[in-house]
Amino acid sequence: MANFERPVATPTPLSRLIPGAPEVDITGITSESAKVRAGDLFAALPGTHVHGAAYAPDAVARGALAVLTDEDGARELADLRVPVIALSEPAAQLGPIAAKLYGDPGRALTAFAVTGTNGKTTVAFMVEEILTQLGHTPGLIGTVAVRAAGVEMPAVMTTPVPAELQALLAAFRAAGADTLAMEVSSHALVQGRTDPLRFAVAGFTNLTQDHLDFHKTMENYYRAKRSLFMPGRAQRGVVTVDDAWGRRLLDEAEVPVVALGVTSAVDRGWQVTDAVESAAGATFTLAWVGEAGDWRTGAQIRVALRMPGTFNIANAALALAMVLESRLAAPAQLADALAGGLAPRVPGRMEQISEAPRVIVDFAHNEAALTTAVESLLPTTRGRLIVLTGSAGERDADKRPAMARAMAERADILYITDDDPHGEDPARIRADLMRGAHGRARVIEIPDRREAIRTAIHMAAPEDTVLLAGRGHETMQPLAHGAVELDDRVEARAALSAREKE
Repeated sequence: MANFERPVATPTPLSRLIPGAPEVDITGITSESAKVRAGDLFAALPGTHVHGAAYAPDAVARGALAVLTDEDGARELADLRVPVIALSEPAAQLGPIAAKLYGDPGRALTAFAVTGTNGKTTVAFMVEEILTQLGHTPGLIGTVAVRAAGVEMPAVMTTPVPAELQALLAAFRAAGADTLAMEVSSHALVQGRTDPLRFAVAGFTNLTQDHLDFHKTMENYYRAKRSLFMPGRAQRGVVTVDDAWGRRLLDEAEVPVVALGVTSAVDRGWQVTDAVESAAGATFTLAWVGEAGDWRTGAQIRVALRMPGTFNIANAALALAMVLESRLAAPAQLADALAGGLAPRVPGRMEQISEAPRVIVDFAHNEAALTTAVESLLPTTRGRLIVLTGSAGERDADKRPAMARAMAERADILYITDDDPHGEDPARIRADLMRGAHGRARVIEIPDRREAIRTAIHMAAPEDTVLLAGRGHETMQPLAHGAVELDDRVEARAALSAREKE
C-alpha cells in the first residue's frame, strides 16, 4: 500500500511564519520526533503524560532546525543547540503556521466535514463516493482510511494533528484532489486540529453517550460538536434532527444550517420519505419540504442504497444533503450520477462476511450504535440473533452496563468478551458489562475474543445472524503488555472455514 509522502515545502524563514522568530529557513513541520526530516521545525507540545520537549534532542539529531514549544518546554530546552520558540498556546497555533508553510492547501479544496457520535465514517465514505460519481477527485480522511487519487494509507486517528493534517492536504492537492470528505472528532474540535481549514459544508449525525472520559459531561461533548458549526470552521451545515441534540444544534449553530429529517418530520428542510428496506439495502426518497423560494424548491432524489439498516438511510441522506448544499451539483445532476445506486464499501461498518449463517462485523461500541445495529438486523433475521461484544479499556466505563443491557434485551444469545483493553484489567471490563447483561438473551462470557468468535460462529445455525460488534475495521488489539494482531473479519472467516470442514 502506497503512502502519502509529507511534502517538502519551499524553504521559508521562520520569521515569516512566527513573528519574532529567528531567520531560519524550514521546509517542514511535525510534532512526531520519529518523523523529523532535515530542515523541519519540531513542535514539542505538552502531552497528557509526557511533554514533547523530552523528544526534542532526538528531533534535533534527526535534522530539526528549530523547536516550537510552550514556556515549560522552553525551560527544559534552555541548552538545546537550535533556536527554541516559545508560544503561550503552541498547539492552537500549529495549524495556521503549517497552513502558511504549505501554501494554505485547504483553500483549494471544497471540503466536507461530518461530526457526531455514530455514523461519521460511513457518511464520509458516502460523500467520497458521491463526489467521485459526480466526476470529482476527492480526498478522504477518517477513522478507517486516508486516501486520494488512488493512493491510500492506514489512518492513525480519526482526525490528524494540525501539522500533519496540513501536510496531508498539500499532498492531496499535489495528487490532484479537488474536494475533501473528512471525519472530525469531538477531541479534534476541542484541540483545534482542523484549524484554519474552513469547510464548505459541515454535517451532524447524532449525539449519544460516548467519550465522557474526555469530555466529562454530555453538555461539554455537545458543545465540542457545536463548535464545528461556527463561521471560522464552516460556511454552512446540515443537521440531522432525529434526536434532541440535533434539534438544539439547529437553533444554536452560528452558520446557516438546514434540517434533515429521517425518522422525524421537518417543516422546512431535507426529508426522507418512502423508505423501503431489505436485507441487501434500501430505497428512499430525499426531498425538500417547505417553501424555499430558491434552487431547493421541488428538489427530489430517489436513491437505491446497497447497504442495510435504517441508520444507513440516515447516513446516506446526510451525505446527499451535504453535497447538495455545497451546490457542486443540482438535484437532477446528482440523481443522474447515482442512477446505478449508492454502494460504498466501508470496512468494518455492517460488513457482511457470510450468508448462512449471516455474519456481520460492525464498529458499534456504545449503547445507541449497538441498539441501532441490532434493530436494523432483526427484521431480516430468520433464526436467532447472536451478538458478540465487549468494551474498550481506559474509556468511559459508565456506558458498559447499559450497552450490555441493551443487547441482552434484544439478542437471543449474547457473548461478552474482550474488546481493546489497553492498560485496564480485562476482567474488570467484562464484569462491568456482565453487571448490566440482564434480559431475554442467554449470556455467555468468553474472555479470549478469538475463542468467542469461533464459538459464536460454530454454534450458529444457518438461518441465524451473528453480529461481531465493537472493533470493526481494527486489526490490532492493544493490551497492557503491547498490541497483538486481531481482526474480527479474519477470525470470522477462519471460523467459517473450520465450520465447513466439520
